[in-house]
Amino acid sequence: MHTGSYINGKWFHPKSQRLVRNINPADTGDVIAEFPAATAEDVQRSIDAAQASFRAWKKTPGPERGRVLWRAADIARQRADEIARTLTREEGKVLKEAKGEVMKGISLLEFYAGEGFRMHGKTLPSEARDTFTYTIRRPLGVVGLIAPWNFPWAIPVWKSAPALVAGNTVIFKPAELTPATATLLTAIYEEAGLPAGVFNMLVGSGSVVGEALVNSPALRAISFTGSNEVGGALYAKAALRGAKVTCEMGGKNAVIVMADADLDKAAIAIHGGAFGSTGQRCTATSRVIAAPSVKDKLLERLVEGAQKIKIGSGLDETVDMGPAVDEKQWKTDLDYLRIGGEEGARLVIGGKTPEHLGKGYFVEPTIFDNVGPHMRIFKEEIFGPVLSITTAKSLEEALQFANGVEYGLTTSIFTENVDTIMNFVEEVETGMVHVNEPTIGGEAQLPFGGTKATGVGEREMAEEGLNFFTELKTVFINYSGKAERLMIR
Repeated sequence: MHTGSYINGKWFHPKSQRLVRNINPADTGDVIAEFPAATAEDVQRSIDAAQASFRAWKKTPGPERGRVLWRAADIARQRADEIARTLTREEGKVLKEAKGEVMKGISLLEFYAGEGFRMHGKTLPSEARDTFTYTIRRPLGVVGLIAPWNFPWAIPVWKSAPALVAGNTVIFKPAELTPATATLLTAIYEEAGLPAGVFNMLVGSGSVVGEALVNSPALRAISFTGSNEVGGALYAKAALRGAKVTCEMGGKNAVIVMADADLDKAAIAIHGGAFGSTGQRCTATSRVIAAPSVKDKLLERLVEGAQKIKIGSGLDETVDMGPAVDEKQWKTDLDYLRIGGEEGARLVIGGKTPEHLGKGYFVEPTIFDNVGPHMRIFKEEIFGPVLSITTAKSLEEALQFANGVEYGLTTSIFTENVDTIMNFVEEVETGMVHVNEPTIGGEAQLPFGGTKATGVGEREMAEEGLNFFTELKTVFINYSGKAERLMIR
């Protein structure tokens, strides 16, 4: 495994006094590696390399760029177990979930490989006589990608693949908590045949590497996934200098369970959405809004499922839920467990740290009942295995509670009534909507993103993800033989 950064086709160790310690959150005594942190000077070197390689990469035909991604998908498939184990060891999610994330990234590589053949433009009729008009999409130039720790393989892929196939050159800053997975992605792109300077990777802090990227006038676009606090400041800085920006940030996702719902199916979906990946995903289910007549029966099923969860190291294939990613997130989880009790919510199950697991950032799967829509645990993103349950007397009240938070990423409803479904789809304030399935999930060919405080800028994945990394050019070809425009009379 490489333990440095990657600029202009070469691995190197930055000349830095600061080390990024890569620690297994399931066993804090397991230090995976130490990465010397990249400096502002390293950022500038990567920008210089990306600028120098842009023209040749831009002129490379789209299908040829796509074939590089297809080779990367093949290599990733051959190394899938290695990627998954590395991801589990440094991020903590269980191996089954890590393998699923690897396959999601491979699907994204395959989808965007095909987009090399479909750089979508339009032919449109002109109002002028003897004039042919059409649009084409062209790459922006050098772009910066800032990725989070919770999906250290899939999110870097869904940012980098469209950026690369569109003809941009890339500077990628992974999260400091998950640099090892980032080095595997970089090595796979290198093996797949990306020319030197087209993809550069810097392991370092947001305050140094991230700031330098955001403030550089050479970067034409920034794609960020992370916290609202960081994303809001980043958006303001980059947009002020005219860069394109997309930010995917927080979520506080609800499942509405109506009186006619299939409770067994609802419980399975809520269970996976709330406690899968230790609740550490922006699409996690953190709220349940149930009809009063079914709430108690639903709660019984949810408690029964939570009692069966085995907690431990994700490398143990019998384990169902891994640790929080680091001490900071672990303490955040514990703080919200205390806040829930202080606010008057009823702790049904969980709420503690399992002491028998030793040196690891573990939190029990936790369910609070009797949660009011005004409570912090109902409104604020926790990013841990904490589920809040409340009741609503009608669909209108359920929508009021669901929409009454600052976020708007994803939501779900369980019901058999088509009128209820259609009204829910129309009125809920989220970018993604699920019916009779969990709040989690996304597919390469479908746009991903949210509304309100969850996101700004264009959606990610799908054609929209490619469009973000391009600029639209409108072309007028006058074949009238005259210089003036011959308008319709």
